[in-house]
Amino acid sequence: MTLTLKPAPGDGSRRPGLVLTPEDAVALVSPGDTLAVGGSGSLLQVPETLLAALEQRWGKEQAPNDLTVVHVMGLGDHQGRGIDHIAIPGLVRRFVGSHFVLSPRQQRAIADNQVEAIGLPAGTISLLYREIAGGRPGLFTDIGLGTFVDPRQEWGRMNDRTREGLSELITLAGREWLFYPRFNVHFGLLRASVADAHGNLAMDDEAAFSDNLAIAQAVHNSGGTVVAEVKRIVPAGELPAGRIKVPGALVDHVVITDWPNQTPITRSDPRRTGVQPNRPTAITPLPFDHRKVVARRAAQEIHEDDLANLGVGMANGISYVALEEGFLDRFTLSIEQGVFGGLPGVGLDSGTAINPTAIVDMSSQFDLYDGGALDFAGLAFAEFDAEGNVNVAGVDGTPIGPGGFIDISQKAKTVVFCGTFRGGDLDVRVGEGRLEIVRDGRYGKLVDRVQRIAFDGRRARRAGQRVLYVTERAVFRLGADGVELIEIAPGVDLQRDVLARMGFTPIIREPLREMDGRLFHPEPAGLRCLPPRRLG
Repeated sequence: MTLTLKPAPGDGSRRPGLVLTPEDAVALVSPGDTLAVGGSGSLLQVPETLLAALEQRWGKEQAPNDLTVVHVMGLGDHQGRGIDHIAIPGLVRRFVGSHFVLSPRQQRAIADNQVEAIGLPAGTISLLYREIAGGRPGLFTDIGLGTFVDPRQEWGRMNDRTREGLSELITLAGREWLFYPRFNVHFGLLRASVADAHGNLAMDDEAAFSDNLAIAQAVHNSGGTVVAEVKRIVPAGELPAGRIKVPGALVDHVVITDWPNQTPITRSDPRRTGVQPNRPTAITPLPFDHRKVVARRAAQEIHEDDLANLGVGMANGISYVALEEGFLDRFTLSIEQGVFGGLPGVGLDSGTAINPTAIVDMSSQFDLYDGGALDFAGLAFAEFDAEGNVNVAGVDGTPIGPGGFIDISQKAKTVVFCGTFRGGDLDVRVGEGRLEIVRDGRYGKLVDRVQRIAFDGRRARRAGQRVLYVTERAVFRLGADGVELIEIAPGVDLQRDVLARMGFTPIIREPLREMDGRLFHPEPAGLRCLPPRRLG
């Protein structure tokens, strides 16, 4: 006698009540709910259709109200999509997120004190989902100590309306920790590529997996409702189990999306999904300008076999420099969204990579980062000061948030902060081995004291991190006594172009070097990786 195991349980028909319209799905959200929104940057895996439907429900019913909305990355496109759909005072009481810069409506609501807002490291939110799912008391982490998320500083509060943060400062086994107590998550909005008739979710046309599994587990174990929007629904059993990223047992409903894009500017790019073998692809080099000079100088700090992370903005150019110089394959790039290898996307394609070598859940990536695995991090800065503190979280009342910056910068062995020396209509001429400042920027970025601390220079010194601050005209190092000026660009006048244009006096130890002249020529500079950190 033998038994027959069917390809899918049951008769393969659609689970009753699985598929809803977007309107019926968001009608299930109740006043006062805590709502977790999936996605991992710009509109990457953002449930755009469900967020738009929630906005439309508010416009018709003025309901639901007083939501707490939790999201890890900035979820927008500067044009009103993503989280901006629901950035409405009354609809939302509080935002808990790591990044707000892609959503101008959300930024205005926070800056105008119309909603409460707490900015936290991306990894803290991502990992807290897993603690909630596991029924544990909450998240213990040292990420964020000494920064603006520390209760002794701003507690992560992004405006005056927000009276309290989420964490407690505790001492355990003789060490300080931040403790984030668990809370129930009542509703989860997710995005996937395809669902089968039993609600299993696959992400074959997504460029990252985000926190979808962690959110679904947290919501399910909170007794809440998980809704996923997908491009299509297929019969049960059609999706191989190995392609399922969120099992149907955790998914209550699915809706069909009307937003097919992978990102705001890419509809579908199989080179970014990791579901087919990588193939050679043509890439346009960075244009030759001062931004490329900064990326080249930062790339000179990478060791062979490094595990590296590159942030958005100018630091992302390091990957293009490494490709042009022929050593991109000598170290491993990674992105906090869970991507390893390949060439990271830029701008609104950030969070993706062309020809990745592996893609994992974002929560697992932050485990790796928070545990100290990164050898090198290239990150942007909004401003830094004489103590080596760096701010990226908010300037002049504009709420930005730290994103993954604190997780990445706090534990990487080498951190290179990349940016222009001054901001606002800066005009420089680069070529023939030198740099000329045609018109300097209107405002300074090297300041007496940063407005918010996202990187704690004193803590970095105690931890023994190697920290550089690379600009187009000068390079600084975090030394034992503070920030030291170590290099200036050829063609730059030390007093006129550097010291007189700073908000503090740097330490200068003789001899002051010139930046490598090869960086200031348009042709490839002949750069190579440094020797491996771990020999033998």
